[in-house]
Amino acid sequence: MPVIKRIGVLTGGGDAPGLNAVIRAVVKSAHNQGLECVGLEDSFDGLIEPNRSRPLTPRDVTGILRIGGTILGTSNRGNPFAYPVATPEGKVDYSARVVEMFHALGLEALVVIGGDGTLAIAHKFFRLGIPLVGVPKTIDNDIVGTTSTFGFDTAVSFATDAIDRLHTTAQSHHRIMVAEVMGRYAGWIALHAGVGGGADVILIPEIPFDLEKAAAKISERDRWGARFSIVVVAEGATPVGGRVMITRAAQKGSVERLGGVGHFVGAELERLTGKETRVVVLGHLQRGGAPTSADRVLATRFGAKAVELVVNGQFGMMVANRPPDIVPVPFQDVVGRMKTVPLDCDLVTSARTLGVGFGD
Repeated sequence: MPVIKRIGVLTGGGDAPGLNAVIRAVVKSAHNQGLECVGLEDSFDGLIEPNRSRPLTPRDVTGILRIGGTILGTSNRGNPFAYPVATPEGKVDYSARVVEMFHALGLEALVVIGGDGTLAIAHKFFRLGIPLVGVPKTIDNDIVGTTSTFGFDTAVSFATDAIDRLHTTAQSHHRIMVAEVMGRYAGWIALHAGVGGGADVILIPEIPFDLEKAAAKISERDRWGARFSIVVVAEGATPVGGRVMITRAAQKGSVERLGGVGHFVGAELERLTGKETRVVVLGHLQRGGAPTSADRVLATRFGAKAVELVVNGQFGMMVANRPPDIVPVPFQDVVGRMKTVPLDCDLVTSARTLGVGFGD
C-alpha cells in the first residue's frame, strides 16, 4: 500500500455548525502523522478553477473550533457532473477536470465533508479513481448509516430556544404560535425541537397532516384552560393528499427550495379555530452561529477518523457515528438513500403518550 503524504479537504452543500471543527481535526491529525493538507475552496470548485486552493497547517486552523460556517467556503450548486463543457471531442462535464486538477495539485487522497448530495458526487469520483473518504454533514440528520450528524444538535438547540421564547408571547396573548423549521424531507429537527420545546402539535413530512385534527387538538386545550398552543412545522411537511410546498422549483445544478407550509398552516388553523395565530419561520438562523459542544466533539471525532482511514488506505468510506464508536461505512450503503423518522420510533411514541398531536 503506497504511503499517503499529501491530502486535500473540501466542504460541500449547505453550511452546518461544526464544519470548521472537522477541518481543524483533519488538518491537525494529518500534520501529526506527517501529511501535508491542502484546503480546496467552495466545494469542488477548488478542483475546477485555478488558484482556489491553499496549504493548511495547524496554525491556519487555530481558534476555528468554536466558529460556525466554513473557512473554505461551500456551495450547494457545485456538481461537476451537471455542467457540460464544449470541447473539440463534443460536450463533456467538469468531472475530468476535477480528476486532472487532483493529480496536478499533487494530491494523493481527498476528505470530502458534505451531505447526501456532496457524498453522492464523492462516490462518483471514487469510482473514477480518486481515493477519498467522506464525512457526513447536515443539520437535517437525514444521512443513512450514521446515528447523528454534526450540525443537528446546534440546529435543534436553537429551534428549541426559539420555541421557548414563543411560549411566553403565545401565553400572554392567548395565541397559536406556529414555528416553521428546516429539515427538508425529514422531520428530525421538528420532532426533537418540538418535544424539547413542549410543542402541542408537531407536523413532520413522514406523517401527512389533517389540519382539522390539529385544530381539534388546539380546541381541546382551550376547553381545559390552556388558552394558547405551540405548533412546530417541518418545512417538508405535507397535508393529506397534498405535496411539499416550495418557493422555487429545482433548477440545473440546484434542488427545489422548500417553504411556505408554516404560513399555510397558520392561516388554516386561525380559520378553523377562530384563534389569533402568528407564524415564525426560523430559516437559516438554524444553520448559523457557534456549534454546540456536542457538535464540536462529534465533528472532531469525524475529522480524526477520516484521517485514520486515509492513512490506512480505507477509501470509498464514510465515517459514521455508531455509539460508542466512529466507524467506516461504504459509500454504496449510503448514497441515494434518506434517513427519515420511523413512525414507530420511541420519540414519536413518547410524544403521543404526552398528548402531542401529529395531525393524524
